[in-house]
Amino acid sequence: MGNTYSLCVLFEISEIRHPTSDIVRLCFPHLHKPLKHRLLKHYFCGMTIPTLLWDICFYAFCGIIAIQLFYYLYFFQRLAFFKVPDRTANMEHPVSVVICARDEAHNLVKTLPGVLVQQYRTTHEVVLVNDNSTDDTKYLVDEFKKMFKNINYIELTQEAKMISGKKFPLSMGIKSAKHEILLLTDADCVPASEYWIQRMQECYNEGTEIVLGYGAYHKKPGLLNKLIRFETFHTAIQYLSYALAGIPYMGVGRNLSYKKDVFLRNKGFSSINQIPSGDDDLFINQVARKDNTTICIDQEAHTLSEPKTRWSDWMTQKYRHYTTSNYYKSNHKVLLGLYSFSLFWLYPLLAVSIIFYNWWMALAVFGVRFLIQAVVLYKSMKKLNEKDLWPWFLFFDIWMFFYFIFTVPAIWKAPRKNWD
Repeated sequence: MGNTYSLCVLFEISEIRHPTSDIVRLCFPHLHKPLKHRLLKHYFCGMTIPTLLWDICFYAFCGIIAIQLFYYLYFFQRLAFFKVPDRTANMEHPVSVVICARDEAHNLVKTLPGVLVQQYRTTHEVVLVNDNSTDDTKYLVDEFKKMFKNINYIELTQEAKMISGKKFPLSMGIKSAKHEILLLTDADCVPASEYWIQRMQECYNEGTEIVLGYGAYHKKPGLLNKLIRFETFHTAIQYLSYALAGIPYMGVGRNLSYKKDVFLRNKGFSSINQIPSGDDDLFINQVARKDNTTICIDQEAHTLSEPKTRWSDWMTQKYRHYTTSNYYKSNHKVLLGLYSFSLFWLYPLLAVSIIFYNWWMALAVFGVRFLIQAVVLYKSMKKLNEKDLWPWFLFFDIWMFFYFIFTVPAIWKAPRKNWD
């Protein structure tokens, strides 16, 4: 037993200079195999495996940082440094604004005037679809029609069979629209300025069929408001930057424009009628291409919506939105999934690398991403009029880890059949 103890001590002293197998072979050539195995087990379980594990964690952290830098430098910087191209022509197109409403009288009384008083000299109309409302929507619209003759009112009194969600009323509104260029928004949205129609239609050039806008939320006190607005910005920096990179994958129904011919040529929502949501993002995912899609981020072209005031209401809304992501094109799912994966593992691996590997090396690697992120987010937030969120961006970045935990289950849940 004494000899065994001495061998183990010698083994511990020698291991810092030689690989394990060499120590056993050179120093203890006559040891029985069972004892050699015991020494090897002691070495790997006590020293090498944990050290190797922390090495792997640090290298994985570096890989995650590399992925993040790829997205920031290849995709997101496109929005941060985007400059509106010079217009080759100054045409104004007739526009049909399409709004669907179900029991939205309380919202329409506040938002509809902002749509009706737009400063737009060319012919335009407001197509308002009343989808089986049981409130005073009809009477409210009757009052508006006395003052504004460009309201094209459509009242639906029966539910569409086998088509849930907003797709049927929106289809009726689009088919009833008199003009080729459609501008879509929601009943709870108000244009950020009286030049909303003007700025959105200015983005149509030769070959353009789809214009992606930004639908923001009103700025209000409280942490929940900031979280909602950051998540909205975070989504926007992705779909707007992807579109600039020639990979458009979604739009938001709060502020979206496309040509009527695109809708009719692709048979409307027929291929996604079985999915309750997706009248905006899934439709754009199917029809948008590099050569037919552009963006409009002019602050006068934004729309503003009332944010949720309760955490549970917001989570329910996000669950409903995320259920459509399963139906995106494969390349879009890979790009979005890889970015989410890297963002989810960023801070856990940073913490492990700081504690168990080398704190200054981990912080140095993180610092590179931090500086690039700070510049890109600042310039992007400034463009989208969300600059007040920038001092909080590190907190929001960490928060996204928990946000993914809350929302990922929605990907595997069946879509709810609510009117969205």
